[in-house]
Amino acid sequence: MNDTVLNCDYIRQKKILLVDDETEILKMIVNFLKEDGYTQIHTAKTAAEAAAAVADWEPDIAVLDVMLPDGNGFELFEQIRRTRNMPVLFLTARGEDEDRIRGLGLGADDYMVKPFLDRELLLRIGNILRRYYKEEDPLVLLAGSRIDFSRAEVIKGGEHLPLTAKEYEILKALWKNAGRIVTIDQLCEAAWGDNPFGYENSLMAHIRRIREKIEENPSRPVSLITVKGLGYRLMVEGR
Repeated sequence: MNDTVLNCDYIRQKKILLVDDETEILKMIVNFLKEDGYTQIHTAKTAAEAAAAVADWEPDIAVLDVMLPDGNGFELFEQIRRTRNMPVLFLTARGEDEDRIRGLGLGADDYMVKPFLDRELLLRIGNILRRYYKEEDPLVLLAGSRIDFSRAEVIKGGEHLPLTAKEYEILKALWKNAGRIVTIDQLCEAAWGDNPFGYENSLMAHIRRIREKIEENPSRPVSLITVKGLGYRLMVEGR
């Protein structure tokens, strides 16, 4: 699995708010989002419902219709942006140039006109999420656990195990080179900076604690492998 696929898996965990007063359109979009792997989807049919969802559910992206029973999407967009800095895509039957200009001029991330192609909407949502959340890290899958770099924790058997700063830096260096050997010197430099010499014993202690968090059986590691005389290798599921 390459970094692009990992990133795709990651963005599919983002929360999507769909706002449209047409039930059939909402059902259609929900269905093809789910088919594409998105799992956190919330729908609203009015501006009031959408505003409540933004406040209570805190979505990562909103797809807004312009024409709503109790207002319009442009006003809703301005309301959202007063409290949340989140990406917004307008999806509406209003395709006039002045509407496009108004929507994009307000700061919307994209503007699509109905009718639309399912695949095009998926691509646009995915592109916005990758662009907007590019600084965040994916959830890395290992044989017996997952690493969530965005929260600096390991998830294993329902437990959330926090990583120390050094453990985080060591695992990050290993993940960036997943499947390849990372030397002891490289790992010491990642954890202790430009003068890494003399930290080999400390590194071994950190590796031992990392294994206790990520491995099902730390004494028989399958994810963080020692390459004798060279360094360590992190084995990521799917690569």
